[in-house]
Amino acid sequence: MLNETLGIIGGTGWLGAAIAKAVLAKALVPTGNLIISNRSGSHPLAQQGACLVADNQDLVDRSEVVIIAVRPEHFASLNINATGKTVISLMAGITAQAIAAQTSASAVVRAMPNAAVEIGQSFTPWYCFAEVEAATKDLVQHLFECVGTAAEVQQEDFIDYLSALSGTGPAFPALLMTALANQAMVAGIPTDIAQLAAKNVVVNSSQLLANHDAQQMIDALVAYRGVTAAALQTMTQGHFEEQIGRALQAGAAVARRGLKA
Repeated sequence: MLNETLGIIGGTGWLGAAIAKAVLAKALVPTGNLIISNRSGSHPLAQQGACLVADNQDLVDRSEVVIIAVRPEHFASLNINATGKTVISLMAGITAQAIAAQTSASAVVRAMPNAAVEIGQSFTPWYCFAEVEAATKDLVQHLFECVGTAAEVQQEDFIDYLSALSGTGPAFPALLMTALANQAMVAGIPTDIAQLAAKNVVVNSSQLLANHDAQQMIDALVAYRGVTAAALQTMTQGHFEEQIGRALQAGAAVARRGLKA
């Protein structure tokens, strides 16, 4: 358990609320040490132990660590003074320097969870701007371990790139599952069977990767020279990995460009 008071601006949105629920469920902070803000000052999270306020500056004044979980386009209108506080931003495309300049925070951390926070399976990379105390880093790591796994990265640019990779959460698997099902239906497979088969490949069979090296598994399947090998080789010859690379670069470019787009 951490002794700090944690405030979440946007704590009733989907991302902020998911983190708030995990913090409460895992008793990361003492009862009463989690403060969340929304316009009405009321929310079901209050029944679970969170303190709700309607004013963001009130939240900041009462918190030692402030999480900003709002949409990037709303940041410019977020008029808070976080002098002496640690601010953790979950916003894509807003640099740590910009956050520090606008909030006057003593420490700024950028982090990029994904939608899997809802099931405690997010991977959250995080980056510390300038000098951040070891105790603060420990707090950040423990915070995001409440909703999955987390790791510090040493360059802010990595956060922008990972926004397009791990930050997309289920997007790439969903695209693959849809493509597999659609192509099966083109081949005449009934819709329900096609969707069930595709879901099994993406959701169920992929669980084998939890305890196996992905490249070793690919190599073993290709070496077997069977049906799977033929499918994998066709994808490779179709520049599958290069397509993935272009997709990641496109997403990262948007993250780096931020609100200038």
